[in-house]
Amino acid sequence: MGAGTEPDGSSRSDEEWERFLRESVAGAADAPKEPSARAREVAKRLRAEPGRGPEGWRSHTPARPRRRTGWYVVGLLGVLALLVVALAPERMRTLVTGADSPPPAQRPTADQPFRGSPAASWASGAAGIAVPKAEAVGWMSAAEVERALARSRDFLVASGLDRGVLRGERPQKAIALINPHQKDVQHLLKTAFRSPSEKNDPLLLFSRFQPARAHLVGDVVKTRGRLTYREGERGALQVTADVIFVYPVARADAVGDDEIVRTIIRRELVLSWDDPDKVTTEPGTFSIVSYKYDMTNGGCGTPNGYFTPPFGTDRRSDEAGREVDPYDDSKPVGQGGSSGGECGRATRS
Repeated sequence: MGAGTEPDGSSRSDEEWERFLRESVAGAADAPKEPSARAREVAKRLRAEPGRGPEGWRSHTPARPRRRTGWYVVGLLGVLALLVVALAPERMRTLVTGADSPPPAQRPTADQPFRGSPAASWASGAAGIAVPKAEAVGWMSAAEVERALARSRDFLVASGLDRGVLRGERPQKAIALINPHQKDVQHLLKTAFRSPSEKNDPLLLFSRFQPARAHLVGDVVKTRGRLTYREGERGALQVTADVIFVYPVARADAVGDDEIVRTIIRRELVLSWDDPDKVTTEPGTFSIVSYKYDMTNGGCGTPNGYFTPPFGTDRRSDEAGREVDPYDDSKPVGQGGSSGGECGRATRS
């Protein structure tokens, strides 16, 4: 056996045995202590009370302090709201009022009706409609193509820029350029001004405002667009016009810097200058192949033959539709803005 061990398996020395015996008599420091008489009495009384479980006198767990998470959440939401107001005040104003409201420095005025608009830097009137260089096409020489392009732009001026037409007058100059033998278009012209409908609406070809409701602000209409051309059917010269017109208008009874709304129209017209040997036509006139437009801030609902720009609280109901950018000409006409009874809310004007 090794040193310090005994045959019975005990390995304690005499000193260790003596310490063990003393601690057994005195009690170890961490040994459980007998509860006092007062503690036993309290425990007995608690066990006797109704609804009390047999909770031990040392088994009580202190309640955790409640966290005030609600106030932290409220505070966080408040900070986020302040950030939204600071970073996007106009969007917040839109959510509150139901309509876009530009800051005062960007609002149009009688002296600056295009202030705050992308159209502010555009050309005015016919100058904003680009005409390409003329070359011979089909039955026309280069000189004849140049003349046809000029008359095509004349039609856009007479139908969308003439002051009398904009005040609701009949567009006689524009009508004179349309082939009088084109039956479907002539039917539209005879019907549209007398009893406008979605199918026969003068707004399909002409821009008109009802004098009793609205008037043009200033002497300028901003435009941006172009004419293009190619050879069409039976050797005809086919001209396509894609032009945006921006009309600043106010209430008919507006005084000074009252509310100004910009009605924005994007038109696409396809005109055919036909060979008189192949198509019945008159000299200096064209046939209309197609016509369509996109509109914002021009009214909704049943056609009445006029653009009806929304003012005041009317804007909220008129702008309840999908958002559209009336200055985005990257999409085909008819896929943006409003036409007929459909409305769209302009993201900018």
